[in-house]
Amino acid sequence: MSSGDVSPKHQLLRAGLLLSAPIASLDGLEDLQISRGESTATDMDASPTSQEPAGGGAGGGLTVPRLSAQLSRQSSSVGSSQNVRYRPLGKSGLRVPSIGLGTWVTLSPQVSDDTAEEVITCAYENGINLFDTAEFYSGDQAELRLGRILKKQGWRRTGFIVITKVYWSNRGEDRGLSRKRIIESLKASLERLQLEYVDIFIIQKMDPKCPMEEVVRACTYCINQGWAMYWGTAKWTPAEIFEAYTNCRQFNCILPIVEQTEYHMFCREKTELYMPETFNKIGVGCMSWSPLSIGLVSGKMEDGLPLFTRPSFKRKYASWDGSDNNKQNNNAKREEMSPWNADRLNAEDGKRTAARLREISLLAEKLGCSVTQLAVAWSLKNDTVGCVLVGAVNCQQVVDHIQALAITARLTPAISTELEQILANRPVRFLPASPIPKGPESPRRGADSDPAAARPAPQLVSRLTSTVLADMETALENRPRRPPVVSTLEQR
Repeated sequence: MSSGDVSPKHQLLRAGLLLSAPIASLDGLEDLQISRGESTATDMDASPTSQEPAGGGAGGGLTVPRLSAQLSRQSSSVGSSQNVRYRPLGKSGLRVPSIGLGTWVTLSPQVSDDTAEEVITCAYENGINLFDTAEFYSGDQAELRLGRILKKQGWRRTGFIVITKVYWSNRGEDRGLSRKRIIESLKASLERLQLEYVDIFIIQKMDPKCPMEEVVRACTYCINQGWAMYWGTAKWTPAEIFEAYTNCRQFNCILPIVEQTEYHMFCREKTELYMPETFNKIGVGCMSWSPLSIGLVSGKMEDGLPLFTRPSFKRKYASWDGSDNNKQNNNAKREEMSPWNADRLNAEDGKRTAARLREISLLAEKLGCSVTQLAVAWSLKNDTVGCVLVGAVNCQQVVDHIQALAITARLTPAISTELEQILANRPVRFLPASPIPKGPESPRRGADSDPAAARPAPQLVSRLTSTVLADMETALENRPRRPPVVSTLEQR
């Protein structure tokens, strides 16, 4: 396309003057340009400035780095940039970005209000419009701080997605997952967030003492009241998800659309073996969290060992399982935190994991990216995952996560095979053992030992004449017969 044939709209895009368009417009523009083989808006590094005032009148003094400028300065390590992609969540009509911002780290007490506001604004301005929070993040302060930031920025409510979680424990007023608990928890979250509704509210773990019917009816009631648009689950087993689906169909309730599950290089079984089945059969999508394994693959080491092998990490995380804070159950509950919990609390296994991380670091150098970007790109490469929740404590980390989108194209089959050889933990779904006995007492021993013996000879079949079959029926005396139909008039 020559310079004279370029439309005025395309010239504005090249000049970087349409970067502040609504997210829906960016998404539609992205699909149109992909079909034409053109680059997207954020692929152009001709942005006049690297910083721009954030949206919202009250937040006008806050400067936010734009992605195009950041990428132009770091093109030597990553290459061309890519937009944040938007895709349907499960089989619902809600489209979410491929990367979402989890507020567990961003809105923690260690991060100041100004820094948290800068991170959230930076994420929003660069296409990450999904914010995940919960009523138990930093007590209830995470929801309060997120609500203040959203209100201060003054963004259109249709331009961002908020997810919150209903938490329950085995003690105090949060005991159980009753209808009362679900409704009151969601109403309190809306008050803290200063919102009329949340887009998705998540049931954090299933309560085995609460009937599934009560849970799905309570979720349907909350949606019918306009307090939420959708509901989903977190840390549920596939059997519990299918049970919820069955109850929703039976009682005409609203179906869940998403399951939030832990997924990273060292925790793969549930997401890779079972979540594709839940999507294909009942339409429940997958949203993954902790792509960096709680700092494991981000390079956080102490004395040459991964951070989770230190005694301080054990004291901080070994007793937390998201549902029960009773100290007498910590030893029993500690192993239920995660499928790889036993490995991460063992120093010897931690050394083996550190050796794998060194090999992964060499592979990341080969690809021209950081280990963090490789870990996020590895999660994004899985088609089952609709959205990857990441954390950030500064704007540079937000930019690094978005740059991981460009790494997914470099994960070729050869690179993926090399990475699988390094990890050596690809999950395999074993089929149940056959109930037919095998051995000398097996009635099918001949057929099992010799497959040809199970097939009758053609010449033997031709000899089974009607006379021979009649003689066999007489000898067996077990031919089934249907009882005659007796008319009701004859019985009268």
